[in-house]
Amino acid sequence: MSTLAALARLGDSISSRPSSVAPDIGQDLSKLPGWSEAQRGIPNITLRSALFSSSRSSQYLERAEICAQSPARIRYTGQRLNQADHDVWITLLHLVRKDQLGLPLRTSAYALLKQQDKTDSGANRQNLYKCLAKLKATAVEIIDSRYSYTGSLIDAIYRDESTHELVVMLNPKLCNLFGKEGFTRVDWSIRRRLANKPLAQWLHGYFTSHADPYPVSIKTLMQMAGSADASASSAEQNLRRALDSLARACATHQKPFSYRISNNKVHVQQSPSGSQRRHLEKKSSTTKGPKSFRCIG
Repeated sequence: MSTLAALARLGDSISSRPSSVAPDIGQDLSKLPGWSEAQRGIPNITLRSALFSSSRSSQYLERAEICAQSPARIRYTGQRLNQADHDVWITLLHLVRKDQLGLPLRTSAYALLKQQDKTDSGANRQNLYKCLAKLKATAVEIIDSRYSYTGSLIDAIYRDESTHELVVMLNPKLCNLFGKEGFTRVDWSIRRRLANKPLAQWLHGYFTSHADPYPVSIKTLMQMAGSADASASSAEQNLRRALDSLARACATHQKPFSYRISNNKVHVQQSPSGSQRRHLEKKSSTTKGPKSFRCIG
């Protein structure tokens, strides 16, 4: 059975329902916060954890505890997710942001690939279908300080045989992960420039999600990135290469980013976004005494 045929069967129970039918009264529908076409809105929990790791491992996990920045906790069941899967998922969030989660998103393989700046080739389509199937088969339990979510990252996906469209449905409860300060608007052009560099992509998301990044130990940073590097020296070398790639990508887009590694901790300086700058100004006006830094690990 082809991957697309398998995807089609996933939605048999709902594909027979006309798309024009209004949702049931009382159905939980939610809308994501807005962001521009040049950005991608991503929950911080997925940027600050190994849920979408930098590893290319395809290991199957059973209610595994996923490394995440405190106080968040994640348990995950399914085939391990990576940055390619993350690209597909945040593309779905991007396309549905003007509508409501819980309603069918009608799209196509061509549109999903185009949004990721990928050509509509046979190989890219097969990789896309593989990512969609993995995201559908997930079971994730997320507990944060204020919000939580338990469910799949894609509720349903199938093909409308009359229009040949892909139809995707996302759980409206995903909005719980998009609190006032629960998500980050990530520069999509920088992330795309880091294509095929999963660790650099993960680092971009992680540091972008912090207005003023505090020093993080190499060990903790690589654990949160889901790195499979067992050697400390190899991990540091790979980390430095990824940070160098990130610095070059940011410079290309006039977004200053620099780092230094001291006492096995990574110190980063970057240009905060407008909303992050306002957050820092507000924080500064209410903070007394000298500034302190919080270190993880």
